[in-house]
Amino acid sequence: MRNPGRLALLVPGGIALLAGLDAALVLLGLPAPVTTDRLPQVHGPLLVLGFVGTVIALERAVALRRRWGFLAPGLLGLGALVVLTPAPVAVGQGLLVVGTSAQLAVYAALWRRQESAALGLQALGAVLACGGALLWWAGAPVPAALPWFVGFLVLTIAGERLELARVGFLPASAERAIGAAGVAAFAAVVGTVLRPAAATPLLGLALLALVGLLLAHDVARRTVRSAGLPRFAAWCLLAGYGWLIVAGGVWALLGPVTEGPAYDAAVHAVFLGFTLSMIMAHAPVILPAVLGVAVPYGPGLYGPAALLHASLLLRVVGGDLRGEPWALATGGALNVVAVLLFVALVVRAAVRARRPLAGRRVGDGQTPFQHGDASAGEAFADDVVPVPASEARS
Repeated sequence: MRNPGRLALLVPGGIALLAGLDAALVLLGLPAPVTTDRLPQVHGPLLVLGFVGTVIALERAVALRRRWGFLAPGLLGLGALVVLTPAPVAVGQGLLVVGTSAQLAVYAALWRRQESAALGLQALGAVLACGGALLWWAGAPVPAALPWFVGFLVLTIAGERLELARVGFLPASAERAIGAAGVAAFAAVVGTVLRPAAATPLLGLALLALVGLLLAHDVARRTVRSAGLPRFAAWCLLAGYGWLIVAGGVWALLGPVTEGPAYDAAVHAVFLGFTLSMIMAHAPVILPAVLGVAVPYGPGLYGPAALLHASLLLRVVGGDLRGEPWALATGGALNVVAVLLFVALVVRAAVRARRPLAGRRVGDGQTPFQHGDASAGEAFADDVVPVPASEARS
């Protein structure tokens, strides 16, 4: 471990993940290690801002290479921990607002370094994260802040995929189209505060347009036919896109849903099927980049990834669509098992790694999403997206 300080910043995010999974069991009416009245109330924001937000903020701070940039993951992790304590929830919510604001400052600094449509999408996602945190802090119910959290995750990931697509010689017209779809999704999210009945179907349509464009140009469509880590990552990416289509379709057809089976299906299609699948795809590369510790790929990673998608399918089709309580409970429980199994396998791989990162390292102070430094992005493209130059140019 070359960066123990970064690991310390990541630990609160890991605690938020475990607490969020515990809360999921409580909400499903299943036995859980910890049962408190607060956990079910903070389940969603804890996972979105406390876990995913901390991980994303830490990655961006590494890309920025400025000490003050690490305030964002530190504040987000601290906010998540405070939300879990007996302290007033508003204190933790306020820290999350400050943490997302610090993240905006990080994006501003990255934008001054190098402007790009990809970075612009990620910055818009950070604006939505801050807006969602503010709404929650102001007392809005979680379903009202949900579109903001969805926009944060989707635009951040879309920006990252767009950045990698540019390495593969993405046409300028495609980049403009993806950027326009992202801006449309951003505007629709903001509109859900004023006119949810009109804006939510537009958000669903914007998400469908965005995922269609990403699917058309993502290198995962080629690397899924390769082997090893590139194939695993591509499999997770394509499966994640499929779940985003499900969520976009629900909102496009049904409009604002704030409870019931449709709400459960849309929420978990985004946060489990899309977001966690994307995290699984990138974890073997992101963790070495951020923490400086090798995470060797192994085919065993397919196990938890397949379990995640199979159990989510059981939950959505059997539980939400067909109304079978056993399918909802079983699918939800297996969702938790899949995430914990993936974390265990990644930790095990890192602990058992006996040699430093070999070859051209995506390493110290760099992330695969270069934000102005092409070397890291090229290393990621070489290691994870091995497309011959002739094929890429064609």
